[in-house]
Amino acid sequence: MTETTTHEFQAETKKLLDIVINSLYTERDVFIRELISNASDSLEKFRHESLTKDELFDGHMPLEISIDLDEEKKLLTITDTGIGMTKNELVENLGTIAHSGSDTFLSELAEAARNDVSLIGQFGVGFYAAFMAGSKVQVKSRSWDGSEGHEWSSDGTGSYSVSECPGLHRGTKVIVTLKDDCLDYAKKWKVESVVKQYSSFVPFPINLEGEKINTVQALWARSRTEIKDEEYVEFYKFIGNAIDEPTLRLHFSADAPLAINALLFVPQENMENMGFGRMTPGVNLYCQRILIDQHSENILPEWLRFLKGVVDSEDLPLNISRQALQDNALVAKLRKVITKRFLKFLDEEAKTNTEGYQKFWETFGIFLKEGMTSDFEFRKELAKLIRFESSKSKAGEPIGLAEYVLRMHPDQKEIYYINGPNRASIEAGPYVEMFRKKDVEILYTMEPIDDFVLSHLSEFEEKKLVSADRADLSLGDQEDVSSDKKSDDIQGLDDKAGDELISWLKNVLEGKVADVSRSHRLVDAPAMIVNPDGFMTSSMERVMAASRFEKGLVPEISKKNLEINTESDLICKLVNLIKADEDFAKEVAVQIYDNAMIQAGLAVDPLEMVERNYRILGKAVA
Repeated sequence: MTETTTHEFQAETKKLLDIVINSLYTERDVFIRELISNASDSLEKFRHESLTKDELFDGHMPLEISIDLDEEKKLLTITDTGIGMTKNELVENLGTIAHSGSDTFLSELAEAARNDVSLIGQFGVGFYAAFMAGSKVQVKSRSWDGSEGHEWSSDGTGSYSVSECPGLHRGTKVIVTLKDDCLDYAKKWKVESVVKQYSSFVPFPINLEGEKINTVQALWARSRTEIKDEEYVEFYKFIGNAIDEPTLRLHFSADAPLAINALLFVPQENMENMGFGRMTPGVNLYCQRILIDQHSENILPEWLRFLKGVVDSEDLPLNISRQALQDNALVAKLRKVITKRFLKFLDEEAKTNTEGYQKFWETFGIFLKEGMTSDFEFRKELAKLIRFESSKSKAGEPIGLAEYVLRMHPDQKEIYYINGPNRASIEAGPYVEMFRKKDVEILYTMEPIDDFVLSHLSEFEEKKLVSADRADLSLGDQEDVSSDKKSDDIQGLDDKAGDELISWLKNVLEGKVADVSRSHRLVDAPAMIVNPDGFMTSSMERVMAASRFEKGLVPEISKKNLEINTESDLICKLVNLIKADEDFAKEVAVQIYDNAMIQAGLAVDPLEMVERNYRILGKAVA
């Protein structure tokens, strides 16, 4: 006669199970993940024992997990051929919650999200997730030591029973009688989708009604030397739900400071540039090949959201549900290790595969720029990777800051840059004249974010980064570099005439400019706008003004300084025009200011400027 013993749960158990079922897990699907994870653990323990033992009960049985479904009887059954459990182990392991139901334990569970209770590894915890979908759960198990098998059974309320169960093979069978609102879990399509989402990389075969469904290998756990390129491509397509091939991949392992296996891919296309909206993170977090956090927002900074792939770490403690990372310090360490390793990989690619890195930069450089402006922790590594065109690079071939530094003049102490919509407009503008004359290289920043990037970086290899539209800019001396090409009758304004013109311009442009001064760096252009604020460039101010406009606020542009070239034909002739027709001279002066503002990329009133232009043209042809 079969002996059955009944064990009463403690008084708090029903409330405790409600917490486990309703509070710690956000999705019912994870109960299948938990049961498969437990089955995988059982198989792994048996495999370990088999290495040291000569004879094992049912040693001929293959190590595998089987899932069987019965829609008519509302049953889902998960069977493993692992190490199994004795009667005492059934009571101890599956009664973990039951016999630990003290007030202290209960309160810890209730506040698990805050307290990060680390109970992973205690079989009973993940197992109880089965009651999210099951009205009754039976566990039939026989230990690897050959002792008689037993069955544990409960409806998850007041008690559970344990009885003898003769005739079992080694391993454990979990039978879940499904609740009426969970009958989809008795359907093959549903179970297959859950297994493929969470448990595709379990290192043992998972057979669903006789068909193996975890056919993709966990490539990250294999040696790089034994993996073919085609395998990497197929894995990328599977894990990234992609149809293209990756442009770059990084496969690495680390033992310290954390045990990590990672396989990261760079796609071919930037989907955000293609109008698909902001991408969600594409790297999944696994623990011992079990999915813990899909599209994880924790293990990489947001600016690396374009990456696809897998990170697997055995060192991360998880909270009771396996759904939330427990130790924030360890998570930060994991993020730091992986991010630094990926940035090091990019640096190596930039040195050994220049063409490939340039293609990467054109597609994904905007994300590294985002990181530069938002993430101080990795600014040093990112600084080596950013690229800009320059006055000494070919069009369409950006250079790195390290290359710029190698070409600097021996006495040059600063790295210079200037913003513009494109290369042609920058080189036609007044800001590069002095640099061209003195053969000093200048970087061209042609994206709205670029000036923010360089201002956040501030310096590179102890060389300060300086915008060429600063009012206090100097290339080592204040020697005029005006063009030697002047008209025969104009030799430039002397100091007195220049000072008088500056005083006159200040009165005419009062309310428009902060100051007017003689330029020591203009060559051909008659005037230019410079920023009295050494930090805020014109480009940055344009971006901030546009942001205010989008928010319904009035854009604010600070007053700029106007520098004039006192050896320019136009400026010299303006002095004579003041004496002949001061009203017309004022029109010309305001037009010179507007032209300089436009060259600086700053807004002017187009209607007022066009009307003024017509008045000036009317005078010219009269």
